[in-house]
Amino acid sequence: MRKKVVVTGLGTISPIGIGKEEFWESLLKGKSGIGRITSFDPAPFDSQIAGEVLNFDPEEFLPRKEVRRMDRFSQFAVGASLMAIQDAELKLEGSLRERAGVILGSGIGGINTFESQHQVLMKRGPGKVSPFFIPMMIVNMGAANVAIQLGLKGPSSCVSTACEASTRALGEALRIVERGEADWMIVVGAEASITPLAFAGFCSMKALSVRNHQPEQASRPFDKNRDGFIMSEGAAALVLESEEKAIARGARIYCQLKGYASSCDAYHVTAPDPEGEGAARAMKLAIQNAGLNPEDIDYINAHGTSTPLNDKMETLAIKKVFGEKAYRLKISATKSMTGHLLGAAGALEAMATALSIYHGIIHPTINLEEADPDCDLDYTPLKPVSMVINNALSNSFGFGGHNGTLVLGKYEG
Repeated sequence: MRKKVVVTGLGTISPIGIGKEEFWESLLKGKSGIGRITSFDPAPFDSQIAGEVLNFDPEEFLPRKEVRRMDRFSQFAVGASLMAIQDAELKLEGSLRERAGVILGSGIGGINTFESQHQVLMKRGPGKVSPFFIPMMIVNMGAANVAIQLGLKGPSSCVSTACEASTRALGEALRIVERGEADWMIVVGAEASITPLAFAGFCSMKALSVRNHQPEQASRPFDKNRDGFIMSEGAAALVLESEEKAIARGARIYCQLKGYASSCDAYHVTAPDPEGEGAARAMKLAIQNAGLNPEDIDYINAHGTSTPLNDKMETLAIKKVFGEKAYRLKISATKSMTGHLLGAAGALEAMATALSIYHGIIHPTINLEEADPDCDLDYTPLKPVSMVINNALSNSFGFGGHNGTLVLGKYEG
């Protein structure tokens, strides 16, 4: 028997707000978090804009000594997780800590540390490279740092499947709680890759928007004039727990996490399968895993990257799964406001979906001003819509053809 799994805590550090309340308010207002890069001089780059977290002080969450020993992505992960635990009003003490774990999703990990320590090596020699270089850089340390700071002694691991990473982390945590291997799982997506080297790599791929003169309008999923995604940073954390534990402690329940499935395109290292077969299969399998039918789905939080290939492919995949119902579905793209948090995007968008279900409001897709003939579904343009959402999908697709879909639903006690 699979245990019911519910979402009871949310925390985020994002380009449109730190904390659940500011993030949600920004989504409903259609606020963009995109601007000209401030962390380095972007002038030599084709794309010069990103979704930076501008008001983050890690010492609000961690002692100064610990801050110096963590990459920025780990700092984000810990901060978001602490907020999620506080939001859930969850006190993990004594033996309860053995029943709680953490899974982190990140596409790149500690590249800030990688770049800075490479410069140390080149300028000052090997003896000056930090002894903390490796434990700051490797991606699993995001999960380890969360576990250490919160004292979580249950399952702990990380997922690194590009932009699908934290969606898969949520799926793996769902399975763990369903099987009874843990009662609580903290799932966090974290990314801090707005660095010269990482940015240069994405620019060389011609993947990023070059609408530098209009940064707030540059992320425009499903719009005819989209020209690439916007690279962003941040973290989002969700507390998953078994229904029985949540009820026993009188927890607020945002929604139920009902299902998850993944697939692989097996097509190309960066481009999605243009026929959308893998994405469609992930959606179909996730709906089946949740014990539902396509007719039961009311809303989709789209991957919606604002790239010419992805948005067309995702639209086609939705049509393959839902047929004529695709035109009656509400869809929206969180990335139109936040930009693309890479491996952290799935957790952030699952959080947005959970809030949409809980409040009965679908946030808009901003900057959707001119319809693309290939993207002809209802993407909730420009303004939020109030609506009862019984079941929703959250899609994530990553380089390498990794596809993941979550099913979240209104909690009925």
